[in-house]
Amino acid sequence: MNTNRVLCVVGPTACGKTTMGVLLAQQLSGEVVSVDSMQIYRGMTIGTAAPTGAEMQNIPHHMVAVADPAENWSVARFAAEADNCVQDILDRGKLPILVGGTGLYLDAVVAGRTFASGAAGGEIRRQLQERLEAAGAEALLSELRQVDPEAAGRLHPADHKRILRALEVYYETGKTISQHDRETRALPNKYDAVYIGLAFRERADMRTLIDRRVDAMVEAGLLDEVRALLDAGVPRSATAFQAIGYKELLSFLDGECSLEEAVEEVKLRSRQYAKRQLTWLRRNPAIHWILWEKERDFARALQIATEIWTASGLQ
Repeated sequence: MNTNRVLCVVGPTACGKTTMGVLLAQQLSGEVVSVDSMQIYRGMTIGTAAPTGAEMQNIPHHMVAVADPAENWSVARFAAEADNCVQDILDRGKLPILVGGTGLYLDAVVAGRTFASGAAGGEIRRQLQERLEAAGAEALLSELRQVDPEAAGRLHPADHKRILRALEVYYETGKTISQHDRETRALPNKYDAVYIGLAFRERADMRTLIDRRVDAMVEAGLLDEVRALLDAGVPRSATAFQAIGYKELLSFLDGECSLEEAVEEVKLRSRQYAKRQLTWLRRNPAIHWILWEKERDFARALQIATEIWTASGLQ
């Protein structure tokens, strides 16, 4: 097998990526690398729809439940860790199958993208954080406009994290984050990827399945999962609690809404997220879309996907 070939299974939430990834791994002697920004956290299987042991069907899965939920992972850290998994799978003569709906993370792994230096917790970041607290975000954003107007023009004053990051990169490297991103995008992708996209032909069918899935998560114990994270001392400010399903149920536990209202909010946020995922993915003309009718026909999809992989010559 060529040493830079990967297969990607993408699509919006609830479209069957996990099942499809396993079926393809069985068919093509592959291993799955999850490309999901929330499935990395332990103790969040229900709400993130992370594959269970039964769903994995003895297929090795990587980048699932590898992080403490109190940790905040950047896309840079994720891409580096996932790349190690991909390289290891290739070195063992297996096919890496990247499965997930977090488009930014998938793109970073396939591109082999490097990220501008600068890390939260460094001295420059600490100084910038102090200045943010003393002078406010608008002062730092104004400073960013002087050195990197392109980046500043994309940022809202409330986006403290990215304002700090852009200034940190500039002061640490002497190069703007915009320049770094342009140079990185100009490089060829690290991996030669074939993309299989799963989606419903009718948006209404996707919405129906998402609603059913949220109800199933609640029935499976999502609320207990949220309570367990709190009991384990995971801070409410942790990235893990920003995941859809967890944030809304926290509001219920805080007495801000009823359980019924919280569940309806989870459904709404999930549908909105699926729409954003599709918008991101449809910018990639290389994706071969397999469209579901009212029900998902995995046998048919596996046949089509296998034919696409074979026709690509990437074997």
